[in-house]
Amino acid sequence: MEPLGATTVFLVICVSCLLFFSAWRKMSGSGKLPPGPVAFPIIGNTLQLNTRNLPQSIHEVRGNGERWKQLRRFALTTLRNFGMGKKSVEERIQEEAHFLVERLRNTHERPFDPTIPLTHAVSNIICSIVFGDRFDYDDQKFLTLIKLTEDNNELLRSLLGQLYNFFPTLMDHIPGPHQELLKNSEELRIFVLERVKMHKESLDLSCPRDFIDAFLIKMEQEQQNGQSEFNTENLLRSTLDLFLAGTGTSSTTLRHGLLILLKYPDIEEKVHEEIDRVIGRSRSPCMADRSQMPYTDAVIHEIQRFVNLVPMGVPHAVTRDTHFRQYVIPKGTTIFPALQSVLGDSREFPKPEQFNPGHFLDENGAFKKSDFFIPFSAGKRICVGEGLARMEIFLILTMILQNFTLKSPIDPKDIDITPLPSVVVSSPKPFQLCVLPR
Repeated sequence: MEPLGATTVFLVICVSCLLFFSAWRKMSGSGKLPPGPVAFPIIGNTLQLNTRNLPQSIHEVRGNGERWKQLRRFALTTLRNFGMGKKSVEERIQEEAHFLVERLRNTHERPFDPTIPLTHAVSNIICSIVFGDRFDYDDQKFLTLIKLTEDNNELLRSLLGQLYNFFPTLMDHIPGPHQELLKNSEELRIFVLERVKMHKESLDLSCPRDFIDAFLIKMEQEQQNGQSEFNTENLLRSTLDLFLAGTGTSSTTLRHGLLILLKYPDIEEKVHEEIDRVIGRSRSPCMADRSQMPYTDAVIHEIQRFVNLVPMGVPHAVTRDTHFRQYVIPKGTTIFPALQSVLGDSREFPKPEQFNPGHFLDENGAFKKSDFFIPFSAGKRICVGEGLARMEIFLILTMILQNFTLKSPIDPKDIDITPLPSVVVSSPKPFQLCVLPR
């Protein structure tokens, strides 16, 4: 019989430990804990951790959370401040959407996979905000950045990658493709460091061009503060965090949206009618249009509700002993918010397994808000890029539909819009489409 590989042995040990601790917990009389296996500490945002000194780094991030609070507050303020440089964030999205439309027009009505053009467009938006300018779609550095990001996303979706999320210290000693995660991340870090050096050489303190400039100016303002969190290392981490988070999620949501509209051409037709009535064909969509487009807004909300992009949300730690129903969740316990329990609540969304824009429309056809709409999670740690993502999805999708009619190479009734199962990110099944100029 062949010897077991190191990964197999490790998995057996993990499962054995889970079974042992589950049994031990039941025998120890901890009946007030919620049902389920024993919880292990989870490392959430690895970009805020020093992988060479994890215990100290975890203490710094989880102690009073001051670093996280300051950096998050700064990121939110900067992303909400649409006056960075000469272009607002909305203008940057509109500009990139134009480049995307031209790229789609060049498919000449032939079937194509929308993954690459959507990923490039969305990534270029965050590049424009963070680095100050977009890249040409054929730029080799840009393509390398995208490849490193996509490779890491694939690794994180794999079994070993998900284990690395749970047991990073132990998995460092296990051979396998997950070891490429740190290597790829270091290459991304080097790229960002080069851009930071370029920004320092041309910095104008009175006119920030992008996120890096804004951070450098904040560093200059806090030079005399020995406890400041605004330093080069945190600039690198924050920039990488925004780039990585801003590249994948919105483009995946847009892919889901296109696939769903291929499945339901009648819904697409209603969106077309609303676009023609409110925006017309001669100008670009803008965010001010959204309030006058209840049906389109409802379709976009329903896309996000239906696909449940990040099913397990982001891991949270309980800050104090918390009473929940008949249970007590001890301080320090790591919990995963299962967003589907809210996004798929049948009391709020009748027949939640079906795609229905009516979930967000009242009896008069006006847009209806819902407290159950939490695709970006909820609470203080709600996704920092929520505002940016909402703008991207609305402006890009409406500009695509303003210019094109979508056509599926296969019969719409044969299209499967069920997301691929994953605890990390729900991706649509691979598909192709044709875009016909309107």
